[in-house]
Amino acid sequence: MQQQHRQPELVEGSLPVFVFPTELIFYADDQTSHKQVLTLYNPYEFALKFKVLCTAPNKYTVVDSTGAVRPQCCVDIVIRHRDVRPCHYGVYDKFRLQVSEQSQRKALGRKEVTATLRASASQEPPSPRPQDDERRIKELADSEFFEQTVLHTESRPAAGGPSLLTVLLGLVCMVALMLPTLGEQESTVPLYLHLSVNKKLVAAYVLGLLTMVILRT
Repeated sequence: MQQQHRQPELVEGSLPVFVFPTELIFYADDQTSHKQVLTLYNPYEFALKFKVLCTAPNKYTVVDSTGAVRPQCCVDIVIRHRDVRPCHYGVYDKFRLQVSEQSQRKALGRKEVTATLRASASQEPPSPRPQDDERRIKELADSEFFEQTVLHTESRPAAGGPSLLTVLLGLVCMVALMLPTLGEQESTVPLYLHLSVNKKLVAAYVLGLLTMVILRT
């Protein structure tokens, strides 16, 4: 009688999670560093769903804090630091990425990523003393993680009225269309304000695009 082999059921918390990088460093004087990207890899033959938790959710914006990763694919998770103040310099926070199968609720695996804010990239932080390192490790181990509950709405700016730049550009296009065309003789407008037909066509095209943008907002 042929023995039937079964794939062992995955135990909660036993699945390795592959995330890069494992540490996020933000610099207060470098705005480009205020946006970091975590890449979550799924090397397995089944799809995974993920959730991002954080010890300080009020300091960060996580775009798409929940989602899914197809088999042998990866997803980028954008994290923005939104509270860059001196009182947060040198403070270590943690993100926890939990993954599970699509049909299950239990977390099959988790990975933690540290995050810290520094004043400047040119200033290396002082080397911590061994006792400070031990205390920080203990504090991180005992940290409580919270869900990012309002971040899906923050990933897309709220719909409002048209921006001032859009309105000003639209007014410029309207004025350009009202100016006389190059070659008109009976006009009191100075010659240097006469526009060619091509320039007026461009102004009309831009005005049409701006009108569509204003109507959508």
